[in-house]
Amino acid sequence: MKRLLLHALNSVVIVALVLWVLFPFYWAVVNSLKAPVDVHTPGFIPFVQFRVTWQNWREELFGGADILSRVRNSLFIALGSSLLALALGAPAGYGLARYRYRWKLLRWENRDILLWFLSQRILPPVVTVIPFILLSVKLGLYDTILGLTLAHATFTLPFAVLIVRDAFADLPSEIEESALVDGCSPFGAFRRVALPLVLPALVAALLICFAFSWNEFLFALKLTQSHALTVPYYIATSEHSQGERFWVVSIRTLIAVVPPGVLALFAQRYILRGLTLGAVKG
Repeated sequence: MKRLLLHALNSVVIVALVLWVLFPFYWAVVNSLKAPVDVHTPGFIPFVQFRVTWQNWREELFGGADILSRVRNSLFIALGSSLLALALGAPAGYGLARYRYRWKLLRWENRDILLWFLSQRILPPVVTVIPFILLSVKLGLYDTILGLTLAHATFTLPFAVLIVRDAFADLPSEIEESALVDGCSPFGAFRRVALPLVLPALVAALLICFAFSWNEFLFALKLTQSHALTVPYYIATSEHSQGERFWVVSIRTLIAVVPPGVLALFAQRYILRGLTLGAVKG
């Protein structure tokens, strides 16, 4: 009896938490299907408490709102910055896991370098906005997809380094030593042996970098003007002179959720294993 009550209590808690998480999405769907005059009236049951209309979706997707171009910009920027961060972070993480570095001038070792990478995430991004603006203008990268991609890659790079470094640290070095004995170069052992073995960690790092880049708003606000606008910036411009257009915010929010959700759905089998690689490393 006690076990049955405990199981029932756990089920109730799980259902309550799931409803708590899903309710904002349901609220967005409901508001996107309401006519503007019905948005501020209470009602969450379609066809019963309010009349369902697809006019909001038609106007947003085909009425010249340009949401699809913003999604395209965000996809290019998020994928480009994630791949760039991973391309730089994987060799850096491998080097920190396999070799010992010592900078006598500052008495730095591997752990100090890792702490420096971690400090890049602790540092408030707003501190670096002005230098990024000056650099992008000087290099002709202001309001370009390339400029925003490079900016996003700088603050997602620490995630790639830290996640991949822990995965390589958990990987037995004897595997690469065997490859070296068989005639592989150090880079060949890294590329042909080590990288395929930590593929889950690479995918997990890519997804995390993609999520942070996709949701980033500050740099999109300050480093763009018209051509390289992203989805978060576009959602923030939903306000009208008549007030907040909740039906527009809902539609744009639901559209923004789709790409990272689909990406995570197809790569979910890699996420848990990738994030737990190296978790029990002594």
